[in-house]
Amino acid sequence: MDVEELIARYPRVYHMAEKDTWPSIRQRGLLSTSAALDLVGINGDQRFAIESCHRPDKIAVGIGANQIVLRDQKPMAPERLKKALQGELRPQEWYEAINGKVFFWVAEDRLLGLLNAREYRNLEHDVLTIDANMLVKAYAPQIWLCHMNSGNTFPFPHPRDLSVFRRIKDYPVNSRGGPKKPVVELLVDGKIPDIAKFVVDVRRMHGPNILRHL
Repeated sequence: MDVEELIARYPRVYHMAEKDTWPSIRQRGLLSTSAALDLVGINGDQRFAIESCHRPDKIAVGIGANQIVLRDQKPMAPERLKKALQGELRPQEWYEAINGKVFFWVAEDRLLGLLNAREYRNLEHDVLTIDANMLVKAYAPQIWLCHMNSGNTFPFPHPRDLSVFRRIKDYPVNSRGGPKKPVVELLVDGKIPDIAKFVVDVRRMHGPNILRHL
């Protein structure tokens, strides 16, 4: 897909973060799980348990001002993931791939659906709205596009392998240059330390309801 086509179709992208994490994000940027573990110096068996295995509940790593909350992976239990993964791809490889990326929704209705999901509808979140034009042009070589919710296996464990992640230039298009399948996720390798430069709005949300702008 052409970069300009991507930006024209998806001018805003969205990231759902834990409540009260915007000040930390503004200071340190958005970090993948792997980047967060690098930052706080977690290695060995503890790192393997977080980065290479299922995370059924959110977990805090680091101490004091360096503490970072890693989101749960409830919709990606290994027994369901095994039914979805194709070929010889193992759950460990999938978790490691997922944990190395920062995730954005390209459509607000997907964001609202997640905020209203059973596990999250009673919680508050800090929701970032990002200018896709600025983000994509700054990070294009590190960006992947995905046509599905790669971190979910409900209500059906749809087939997947690592080929669902495509670089922008490799994302399949039709004869008019539009995507053959609508983009669902935009992902960035590793971390985005300067994410604050691209943020146009931050909302404190309770389920799908806006409580205030931060």
